[in-house]
Amino acid sequence: MTNSPDKKLNFVFWGTPDVARESLEILKQSGFLPSLIITSPDRESGRGLRLQASPVAIFAEKNNIPCLKPDKLETEKFTNDVDLFIVVAYGKIIPENILNIPKICSLNIHYSLLPKYRGASPVESAILNGDNITGVTIQKMEYKMDAGAIVAQEKIEILPNEKTPDLRKRLIKIGGELLVKILKTPSAPTNSPFTGGEKQDESQATFCKKIKKEDGLIDLADDAIKNYNKFRAYTTWPRTFFLKENKRIIITDAILENKQFIIKKVVPESKKEIKYEDFLK
Repeated sequence: MTNSPDKKLNFVFWGTPDVARESLEILKQSGFLPSLIITSPDRESGRGLRLQASPVAIFAEKNNIPCLKPDKLETEKFTNDVDLFIVVAYGKIIPENILNIPKICSLNIHYSLLPKYRGASPVESAILNGDNITGVTIQKMEYKMDAGAIVAQEKIEILPNEKTPDLRKRLIKIGGELLVKILKTPSAPTNSPFTGGEKQDESQATFCKKIKKEDGLIDLADDAIKNYNKFRAYTTWPRTFFLKENKRIIITDAILENKQFIIKKVVPESKKEIKYEDFLK
């Protein structure tokens, strides 16, 4: 197979949240659109519990791309005449027989330097653990979480006060650009990124869990750097909080100064945001 400017790869995109939609936007800007999009089913949302399509489904509709929203993944629903699957935060485990459908392979963008931080929360985990370096990995998917051969990888520095949304935004851009570079590479046995890939060192693998609401709890008497890193990591969700009289006090603004965790603003449970100094009065 030859992937040249006049013959682009026929690929199916799998994804659900905004991170996946943003990746699709980067692909679109470079002239790459999938022949099919697969996303999660519409979900009830808001006070009225109205069905809400995923960000990826909305992208598909706006760009007139066929879109499937299967509850159950069944082989017969997917075309066999496809070169590649691209998966970004789909949200479900894809069975091995489906991963093997493409003529070339299935690729996944993962926001860590694999084999470090396999799992659901790599961006938050890097900040939480005080890492200075992270990155993006594009891997060939196999039926083992984030364990496939590495096709491309790029490192970046985590800025001292950077929070999860800002770091993720940078990583999405890098991941999308890496993917475009791969899609533009001529496909031949001697130079195609699809034919090789570096096997991951299993002895170096670490894992990160799915974040729960209670993970945002901090002890104000704990290490200042640890608390600040948690604030940076969980600034959007689940947010950091401490308890007072069994009520959650959400920290909305904080800094690290002279090795002290200084809280600026909080939201007491069922109340509006106030300055922390006013809360202490």
